[in-house]
Amino acid sequence: MASPLTALSPLDGRYAKSVDPLRPYFSEHALIRYRVRVELRWLQALAAAPAIRELKPFSAATRRALAQLETGFSAADGERIKVIEAATNHDVKAIEYWLKEKLAHNREIERSLEFIHFACTSEDINNLAYALMLAESREHVLLPRLDALIAALRTLARRHADLPMLSRTHGQPASPTTLGKEIANVVHRLRRARRSIAAVALLGKLNGAVGNYNAHLAAYPEVDWPRFARRFVERLGLEFNPYTIQIEPHDSFAELFDAYARANTVLLDLDRDLWGYVALGYFRQRPKAGEVGSSTMPHKVNPIDFENSEGNVGVANALLRHLADKLPVSRWQRDLSDSTALRNAGSALGHTLLAYAACLRGLGKLQADPARLAADLDANWEVLAEAVQQVMRRYGVAEAYEQLKALARGRRLGRAQLAAFIRGLKIPAGAKRRLLALTPAAYTGLAASLAKRI
Repeated sequence: MASPLTALSPLDGRYAKSVDPLRPYFSEHALIRYRVRVELRWLQALAAAPAIRELKPFSAATRRALAQLETGFSAADGERIKVIEAATNHDVKAIEYWLKEKLAHNREIERSLEFIHFACTSEDINNLAYALMLAESREHVLLPRLDALIAALRTLARRHADLPMLSRTHGQPASPTTLGKEIANVVHRLRRARRSIAAVALLGKLNGAVGNYNAHLAAYPEVDWPRFARRFVERLGLEFNPYTIQIEPHDSFAELFDAYARANTVLLDLDRDLWGYVALGYFRQRPKAGEVGSSTMPHKVNPIDFENSEGNVGVANALLRHLADKLPVSRWQRDLSDSTALRNAGSALGHTLLAYAACLRGLGKLQADPARLAADLDANWEVLAEAVQQVMRRYGVAEAYEQLKALARGRRLGRAQLAAFIRGLKIPAGAKRRLLALTPAAYTGLAASLAKRI
């Protein structure tokens, strides 16, 4: 067996363990196993159809044997199919031959072996296999991992809901917020993105070589094949697409890949912001015993997890967006460019999974530094110019904005200087007292309550 050190892709080398949860869905063995599932389910659907008189309903024993062939599909089975494929140079035809080989000794089925892959083009099998792969990996791996990330962020948002923080717009000091509210913003965005991922209905078809049931109708003109195919596809848990060329046009796949990419973009935004907050000292990172931050600078504890997450988002989204753009486009009734492209779906989602894991790991190391946050606020009293201006406007003070602009724009404003300006204002005494009592740390609006509601 090849060493991970010789792997061409980091997903099968450096990061192999981290992406193991996706192997049951996107490995070559998994693709073959899903194809076998579809072929066996189609055979059983045909056998159960009264109109297919030449294929009798299977006995309970045979149905159990077929179920075992599906659920017990082994590495050795996959290897045998690859041996057959080496001769046929056709991956789906190899599965048909393997099934005939495996079922040839079943006395009940041997008379009906030609109903394996009956009226199907390879894409009838492939589109359903890939749709199942994407649906089940979404349910069992990607959404649970995204949920774990959202839950960790929600915990962080609520923990720091009351912790004041200086905002920065255009990189410059701006109206204060709380650390928790800034994290809550991301929780809300990721929840919306998660709903978009979950809402994509994956489509499937089983209508022959160019989508018209030509072969089906030639063999059994009396069967309502569109109805039969719809029932079959829907029983797999997919949405039926009644209008296709040879391939199911992959519009739903594109929607799903776009939805993953949009969620990843929110994560990218978070990665960069957290990196910046670590740089500002708003967060410290808990060092891990034995780890090294720099080969020459012993003091370093670098925000490598957020950097790793950012890098993997970039690779993931390059693949996801290429797939979303490429897959719905096919020359005339069929070309093969979608086939090789689709084989990269696992890589795109593998890098997505790595990005989730790295960000989650980074979140676990963060420790807020209230003293650093307070010091930054106390050094920027000019951010209260907004509050003073609005109170002046309320009480009809002329050119309120212009007065504060002249006082504060482009310069640091100390507490005493701002207090002197407030004392000179012609506004009610109560309003003046409120402004004099205001501090940058207290000027956070509804940030805390918003963070606590998330």
